[in-house]
Amino acid sequence: MLQAGASQSAVSKELNVHRSVIHRLWCHYQRDQNSSRRRGSGRRRITTTADDRYLLQCARRRRTLTARQLASQLSAAAGRSISRQTVSCSLHVGGLFARRPVVCVPLSPDHVRLHWAREHLS
Repeated sequence: MLQAGASQSAVSKELNVHRSVIHRLWCHYQRDQNSSRRRGSGRRRITTTADDRYLLQCARRRRTLTARQLASQLSAAAGRSISRQTVSCSLHVGGLFARRPVVCVPLSPDHVRLHWAREHLS
């Protein structure tokens, strides 16, 4: 509308926004030849949505991988390092939680609990 020759006041009334908004966008467009939105507040994301999907897929395929192992696997695939905490948060958003491989003590037949469980089976 401004390129067609309309005034900033007319455009602001037409779009029902304050004149300063139109002025700021027009100045931004003239300076950068782009009127896209500015980046929002807050910290930038380290991982992309594709990275998050990759992490969820790897975690579902190999359920015994720890968050640290998943981080190193993504670092090798994407070429940038991410922390264990970032992986844990990404898994949590996807409905999963970081798993740790558990070292189980194998039960022997003379194990007390196993013996008790077999006696009280029924």
